[in-house]
Amino acid sequence: MRDSIKVSLLAVLGVLITAYFIGQGLNAQNYQFFLSLRLPKIMAIVLAAIAISTSSLVFQTITNNRILTPSILGFDSLYVMIQVIIVVMFGSMSVWFADAKINFLLTTLIMSGFSMLLFTLYFRRANSNVFTLLLIGIVCGSLFSSISSFFTMILDPNEFANLQNTMFASFNNVNGELVYWSMIPLGLCLAYLYTLSNKLDVFWLGTDNAKSLGVDTHKVTMQVMMVITLMVAISTALVGPVLFFGLIVVSLTRQLFQSYHHRFLMLAASTLSVVLLVGGQWLIEKVFAFDTTISVIINFVGGSYFLFLLMRNKF
Repeated sequence: MRDSIKVSLLAVLGVLITAYFIGQGLNAQNYQFFLSLRLPKIMAIVLAAIAISTSSLVFQTITNNRILTPSILGFDSLYVMIQVIIVVMFGSMSVWFADAKINFLLTTLIMSGFSMLLFTLYFRRANSNVFTLLLIGIVCGSLFSSISSFFTMILDPNEFANLQNTMFASFNNVNGELVYWSMIPLGLCLAYLYTLSNKLDVFWLGTDNAKSLGVDTHKVTMQVMMVITLMVAISTALVGPVLFFGLIVVSLTRQLFQSYHHRFLMLAASTLSVVLLVGGQWLIEKVFAFDTTISVIINFVGGSYFLFLLMRNKF
């Protein structure tokens, strides 16, 4: 089956699942109430799905490794540490934590600022290597996790209970205004990645071949890393950390589609991720009756799939 037909079928499936998710149980008496709750949730799912899948796809291209995702740079651990430190310093009832808009802006700015500072300082070196940057990210992620664990041990149990909700991805309490705020920067990031898609296609040939074909690999790598940072920061601040979802979606996309054009792969990965996330959220609500969260299922399935890829040597 041709790739264009496959992605069209996925798009139709995504529309059907989304329409069912939004429209189930609606009638003339309750549609306003339910739509006010479901529309921000479904928009948050779509934005997070597109941001995570696209950033993971491009990240694997830059690193030339099919088992890595941006989470290796410690973004998830940094997000949790920020929330923990805010609660420790100001309390869970402070405006910095309780106000969703202020917390979203503060978290996004800190995550983006830290990462961009790290990239700027690192890529100033003439002999900078992206894999050394990944090692730095692993060390930073471990440090952030250790700091978070230390402070959570000394927190008041009530404060920890309020903090615990932010440690896992959730679409049930999404702030509608934050969804609309996220659309513009994520849209700009996607548009910029589309302009770099031809250069990213050349990256498949390897860094040396890309250089010989006229691509400034150092400049493109830094630009892409900056865009990935912003996308991951926004999606994580919006819905929480989702560790393995990008790995699952990108790996499935590469198995389903034979194309090497990033414009097509970004569209295909985004469509597939929307289907999986919306379908997963429906299972959480209707099958598991909110007894678990989407991040628990994603981490379990993603961790198992990661081990499967390692055993099959799908690098």
